[in-house]
Amino acid sequence: MTESSNKLKVHALLWKDERLYVLDQRQLPETVRYDIYTKADDIAEAIRSMRVRGAPAIGIAAAYAVALSVKIHFQTGEQDWLDKVDADIQILAGSRPTAVNLFWALNFMRDKLLSIEGNPTVEMLRHAEVVHEQDIAANKKMGELGAEILGDAKGLLTHCNAGALATGGYGTALGVIRSAVARMPRNVFAGETRPWLQGARLTVWELAEDDIAATLIADSAAAMLMKSGQVDWVIVGADRIAANGDVANKIGTYSLAVLAKYHDVKLMVVAPTSTIDFAMSDGSKIEIEQRAASEFLPACYAAENSLVDAWNPVFDVTPAELIDVIVTERGVVFNPVKTGVSELNKND
Repeated sequence: MTESSNKLKVHALLWKDERLYVLDQRQLPETVRYDIYTKADDIAEAIRSMRVRGAPAIGIAAAYAVALSVKIHFQTGEQDWLDKVDADIQILAGSRPTAVNLFWALNFMRDKLLSIEGNPTVEMLRHAEVVHEQDIAANKKMGELGAEILGDAKGLLTHCNAGALATGGYGTALGVIRSAVARMPRNVFAGETRPWLQGARLTVWELAEDDIAATLIADSAAAMLMKSGQVDWVIVGADRIAANGDVANKIGTYSLAVLAKYHDVKLMVVAPTSTIDFAMSDGSKIEIEQRAASEFLPACYAAENSLVDAWNPVFDVTPAELIDVIVTERGVVFNPVKTGVSELNKND
């Protein structure tokens, strides 16, 4: 089945024996455990609960979920099997609201389904595999494009996890870092990324698994690190990019962008074109997922009459004016505030 060809010993998603194996990323780095899925609604729950996370990986998981739904419902022979597939697609669409890759994958799979005559089971699985394979290829292309832009820059800071664990393999932001480190030594820094600690639990672990040294910092240390002159580029992924170049990414990205501008550090956003929402004019219209306060609120404040609450947005929006370059598999956009990303809206 489809696996990334980098040296990682584990992968976010594996398809084997007509089942989807999902690495439970909530357990990392202490425990490497795969959960096995055969139903679309269970995969939707895996996405919702953040067992699988990262915009590209969410889209890939959704593509496999649709293939499984088709397999289950078509073989019943019931006339309303397509309606049941559509119901599963709606459940998947409701699992996470911000990452546009999810909706791109669902629309792609449904369009393919409607074009198939006869038994669609095998062909739909192949379409899901293509989504997976194309993501890996896109990541490697972006890795090389981004590394070329970095030149001989020594200090790289990343946020959250935009690596093999968030994609089909290799990674977006970490794909650039992988390709850059392969060319010459770099000093790689990773923010811890509150409140889920994707940087501390996933990014530095993933890099170490790939024999790349990294230094973990507290999110609140980023300004001091930039002031020290140790960072040349901040490199991040994206969950949705608006047509004008505004970028929704993990909460804290906007803060890093403001700090980078002040300290004359450049900001690179790396994402496949499936992350671009060409129909959305600007970032103010992006729905920002709000998760439960209990994800980081101390248990002692959980009582209904508590005077303490928590605000827990999962993403923020970085305006295009703070971004130096957006890297995609279709090309690179410098200074997106001037042109947006419309030039990338090409038919394959």
